[in-house]
Amino acid sequence: MIVIGVDVHKHSLTAVAVDEAGRQLDELTLDYPDAPLFEWAASLGEVRLWAVEDCRHVTRALERRLIAAGEELVRVPPKLTGAARRGGRVRGKSDPIDALAVARVGLREPDLDRPRLGEERFRDLKLLVIHRDDLVDERRRCQQRLRWHLHQLDPSYRVPAGALDRAIWLDRVGRWLTRRPTDVQVRVARDLVARCRSLTRSITELDRDLSELSALTAPRLLELPGCGGLTAAKLLAEIGPIERFRSDAQLARHGGVAPLEASSGRTQRHRLDRGGNRQLNCALHRIAITQARVHPPARAYLERKKAEGKSNREAIRCLKRQLARTVYTTLKNEPPLT
Repeated sequence: MIVIGVDVHKHSLTAVAVDEAGRQLDELTLDYPDAPLFEWAASLGEVRLWAVEDCRHVTRALERRLIAAGEELVRVPPKLTGAARRGGRVRGKSDPIDALAVARVGLREPDLDRPRLGEERFRDLKLLVIHRDDLVDERRRCQQRLRWHLHQLDPSYRVPAGALDRAIWLDRVGRWLTRRPTDVQVRVARDLVARCRSLTRSITELDRDLSELSALTAPRLLELPGCGGLTAAKLLAEIGPIERFRSDAQLARHGGVAPLEASSGRTQRHRLDRGGNRQLNCALHRIAITQARVHPPARAYLERKKAEGKSNREAIRCLKRQLARTVYTTLKNEPPLT
């Protein structure tokens, strides 16, 4: 079998083919991936596997073309290509070296991720989640600038924390500004009020859309105490098709909520995993904190962990690990997407 490693850039790609022993057979560099790429691959052999570095913001178009052509495809995480590149005989870093490293990783690793059925639905969900987060960040920056302008106009004028998220307070601030003499700073503050109002409307619409999509994609996930529509959308966007994970332990490791072994000699201990998908970790943390306040079984679990000698923070970490198992089981039992 021939493995073709591909290093993709915005306007070009480099492909390197290796045999079953990892020996380089040929390489090709194209300004734009078109018919010559498939003709070149067909000339190498009938049985082939494409290994593409997992940078989907630049490789998605190539992946669609490969899938449409009926080609076998695996995704190689960038962290694996670095070690493969350093282990090669040729020193340095270039597109052919990177493509060769991708090909050898694709040959060596049997369980790499592949495109899966229904993946586009999760991609659309993630795009909306990221877009909402960007709008929230932009609104926060506008609110901070607005608060400084209000303070400079009148230090005695008070706006409660978090009030600028609500339309009623934006209306109050707007009416207060209209009663002041019009100057440059008042004009800027009015523009910021209008911008905050517009962003809030967009965020509210996205909240509604994300909740509806979450209910359609994984209705049982919303039955989990502490998991609302936005948190469910974040979980689904970061996890994707649950078939990617063979067990709940693999999902927990992906989210950075599984403890790492840190034993030495006769001392047996574990430490916090500071790696993993931090967005997934954040979503699990939100559920854990909410359950710690309102869910009796979770409160009892935390009390039991504290009785074992764990601190409150360590008990929350244990609860997040249990939540990863619950989320995995829930998604595995969801009806298939149609």
